[in-house]
Amino acid sequence: MTKEENEGIIQFIGINELSPEEQETVQELATKAHERITTILQNITELVVHIKTYENEGERKKYSLHVRCAAPSLMFESEKAHDWDLARALHKAFNDIEQQIKHKLHTDSSRPDTK
Repeated sequence: MTKEENEGIIQFIGINELSPEEQETVQELATKAHERITTILQNITELVVHIKTYENEGERKKYSLHVRCAAPSLMFESEKAHDWDLARALHKAFNDIEQQIKHKLHTDSSRPDTK
């Protein structure tokens, strides 16, 4: 899937509050995660990445991410990812989505088929 095709599926909310470097990081990691997720769930209709930043009195920002992945009959949502490091928060959110999809669709091949 080309970058132009990904842009129609991946939507970002709150990305304008980030610096250009952070925006590039978010877009790069979201594109890579989208590629990983499409190997598990081929018919993704949308992938929404909602980024919230919290600036407490110090100079560091805390990031909170909500990621929603939708397919025609399924919806997966991750609201558990928050961290001081943006890349780490993104990885947490996308790993949570991947685990939910694998759990729901039983794509984990570690258990033998009992049929």
